[in-house]
Amino acid sequence: MKRNAIAVTLLLCACGRQPAAEQESGAGAALERAARASGMVADPTRVVPTGVYGSGEDKVCLVPQGEGQYRVGASVDLGEQQRCAGRGIARGRDKLDVRMGGGCEFVASLDGDTIAFPAVLPGACDTMCEGRATLAALSAARLSESVSEATRVVGSDGKPLCAG
Repeated sequence: MKRNAIAVTLLLCACGRQPAAEQESGAGAALERAARASGMVADPTRVVPTGVYGSGEDKVCLVPQGEGQYRVGASVDLGEQQRCAGRGIARGRDKLDVRMGGGCEFVASLDGDTIAFPAVLPGACDTMCEGRATLAALSAARLSESVSEATRVVGSDGKPLCAG
């Protein structure tokens, strides 16, 4: 029994992770570098979140406003009296610190060309919604990188989401 315990312990110790140097120099890493160099895969250090994102009737826009800061707007339209429209400021790149006022503050993630809001938002974000609609778990793919298009996106309330 003691031998089995020692053998299991040794096997578990052998299952450690590879050093970072080996992971960065393998064939997969070389392929990743080549894909980034050719533009097939976005370099996360160069991703700019500006633009229009959408999924069905859900919309998000991001427009530059100063260094590392963006005007952000988000809209959800589920039909009659079931909608949300929020506007505010966002900071960051792959993790966006979003502040829509009145205590509606959260971190949205930007993974390549998809923006995603957290599944649970502060209760203050509910004030931007009617009926049972919510901004929680909103996920939308980038439709355009154009700033001019982003400034013309209209929310479910009929007003521009990211206009200056």
